[in-house]
Amino acid sequence: MKNAAYLLSAAILLSSCSSTNLVFISVKEPASVMLPNYIKSVTVINRSVPSNENKVLNKVHEVFSLESDNLVREGGKACMNGLADELRNNNRFENIVKLDSGLSSFGAGVFPAPLDWDRVEKICRETGADALFSLEFFDTESKLNYSATPGSITTGFGNIPALEHQINMTTVVKTGWRMYNPSTRTVMDESYISKDLQFSGRNVNPVAAAQAVIGKQEAVKQVANMAGHIYASKINPYWIRVHRAYFVRANDGFATAKRKAQTGNWDGAAGIWLKETNSPSRKIAGRACYNMAIISEINGHVNDAIIWAQKAYENYRIRLGLEYVNILRHRKADEELLTIQNN
Repeated sequence: MKNAAYLLSAAILLSSCSSTNLVFISVKEPASVMLPNYIKSVTVINRSVPSNENKVLNKVHEVFSLESDNLVREGGKACMNGLADELRNNNRFENIVKLDSGLSSFGAGVFPAPLDWDRVEKICRETGADALFSLEFFDTESKLNYSATPGSITTGFGNIPALEHQINMTTVVKTGWRMYNPSTRTVMDESYISKDLQFSGRNVNPVAAAQAVIGKQEAVKQVANMAGHIYASKINPYWIRVHRAYFVRANDGFATAKRKAQTGNWDGAAGIWLKETNSPSRKIAGRACYNMAIISEINGHVNDAIIWAQKAYENYRIRLGLEYVNILRHRKADEELLTIQNN
């Protein structure tokens, strides 16, 4: 079968009395954010550091969220590094500038208003960039839970009563991003990404119990770096795993085709289904047409798949065919968009 790599696996996931089985395939999806082809150079900035005007308010926020100014700064740097590294992995860019712009934001965990366009255009003009990627805010919020329960320490003299200290901390890392296009004065994307981190420690020694949360800053920086990679990847097409149902019951030929599909012999199964499309039985012919749509998609022939699915529904009233036609038309539109993105 052509495009065999397109087929990941086939598995029987339905009950033994079902008339269908499932096949899993990989489908390439267009990038979440479509950059114009003329964007070849980009600048990356960090404006997540709180401004001096909001210093008092931000300090109050730090107290209640158990964060520090240093954590915000280090986390922001890690975000920038992750974003820039992922953009460098994209072959479409001729130049990537990571700029210490000196810009700030409101702070206190607030997603700021977009930059004014005169500032965006100035940054892009001075750095020779066609677009601006901005970390708009970076924030962490932690909640600490402490408890002490009766316990004991085993010594050479037996068990000695002692308190066991339990420390649990949940930290939420939050990042906000924007992509600016100065030539059209449009914000191409605005996104919010968050990730939870869990820390815990238990020990009769409270200092030892607290050791579990000491690595918080490094963990936050790792998550921040990952957030940068995730955001930059929005401009890339990506693969998803989807499933399709195909008929395995109608007559003896379908039973044989089922066994062939189970062993990976999809060409053999397709040969049987194609023959059954001429069956005098409307049920058998309809199910065979539908299965031919499935095998056509597996082979990468979406147009042929649409034709077979339409025939299954229009000529033989196979209800799955109508739903499948809509899925395939959406996929065809995605393929056309992918062609544009790849040019």
